[in-house]
Amino acid sequence: METILSLSIALLAGLLMSRITKLLGLPAVTAYLIAGILIGPYCLGRLGIAGLGFTSAENVESFKIISDVALGFIAYSMGNEFRLSQLKKIGRQAIAIAVFGALVATVFVDVALIVAHYVLGDVISLPVAITMGAIAAATAPAATLMVVKQYKAKGALTDILLPVVAFDDAVGLIIFAVSFGIARAMNEGHYDMVSIAAEPVIEIVASLALGALIGILFNLVERFFESNTRRLCIAITFVMLAVALSKMTFDIGEVHVGFSTLLTCMMMSTVFCNICDFSEELLDRTDKWTQPLFVLFFVLSGAELKIGLFAHIAIVGIGVVYILARSAGKIVGAFFSAKATKCPAEVTKYIGITLLPQAGVALGMSIVAQQAMGAGGDMVRNISLFSVLIYELVGPLMTKVALTKAGNIAPKAPTPRKIAHEAKKAAK
Repeated sequence: METILSLSIALLAGLLMSRITKLLGLPAVTAYLIAGILIGPYCLGRLGIAGLGFTSAENVESFKIISDVALGFIAYSMGNEFRLSQLKKIGRQAIAIAVFGALVATVFVDVALIVAHYVLGDVISLPVAITMGAIAAATAPAATLMVVKQYKAKGALTDILLPVVAFDDAVGLIIFAVSFGIARAMNEGHYDMVSIAAEPVIEIVASLALGALIGILFNLVERFFESNTRRLCIAITFVMLAVALSKMTFDIGEVHVGFSTLLTCMMMSTVFCNICDFSEELLDRTDKWTQPLFVLFFVLSGAELKIGLFAHIAIVGIGVVYILARSAGKIVGAFFSAKATKCPAEVTKYIGITLLPQAGVALGMSIVAQQAMGAGGDMVRNISLFSVLIYELVGPLMTKVALTKAGNIAPKAPTPRKIAHEAKKAAK
């Protein structure tokens, strides 16, 4: 009973908060995150009433399966942006922006935090600085996708944004694996070139191969059904199957083989949408089914954020340096790569701002660092949590502003009720 009650409270809190933030012109994603903070362990959860909010971090973690499945559906939606007809037009530009945006952000953060290390001494170590530089490459696809869907954004910036965010995941995995391998070697005093060079490539190739295989199987099974309802059920089944299989890990000699849930589900969707003639219609139906799931995902994400981190001056200071350096890197890298590949003016000007949100992928990287680096890993985790708290609350709004200024979000037409109200007001 307590589990169901907690989920119902989470859904209700997210939806009610979205009504409040709508009056302020804020994206729904921000509302869900704030709702999660309010019913999380650091606010309402402190009352300790089971079922009425989340009473502890462990309580939030117990709902991880919802977040995993939601990420799978987010990646499924992103994969539909990789239709061959569209990639022929913007593929080169999207790859360039994703690669240079990630690399420049990493360099900017590395330089800023290494300088902070020499200025502040023991507050931040070199391995922590290098690891944070690697984490800076990651961008959150979930928040970006939700803003695009909420405002029905359309235009040149939106067309290239979603593929860029999707490519960014693969680029971020490679940068993190290499940089973190170096940072861990510095921390432990020995270098393992297999884990530094081989494992990230293997993870990406294995994820893409697994996703492609599932996508082909998805298409074959889908053709046995003509009912829209059953086709929707099959789509949900295969997304969940992809999420489950992507959790596999095994070792081949000294090489550890794992899979990325985001890459696996994106590849499955990409293959499916390019070989199935009714994939777009099926995606529209899936989107309607997944809305409550996405609300829960962001409310749970908000509940995970640790407000108490604001009490630690060192974490706040390093976190601010990280946020400023990463933001500058993303904007500068995206601007010059977009300009070099001759993107439209509105894309060149605003694409960097839309790449600022950061969440799940970055937190996943920080957990890996925490498990492998001891006290340094704890520092990485806390800085990442602080930056995600800021980025998740501000990032969606920045994305909305950029899409609006680029002309990709049309002004909302007044409702009949509002028109009647204005006419009545004018008559007086």
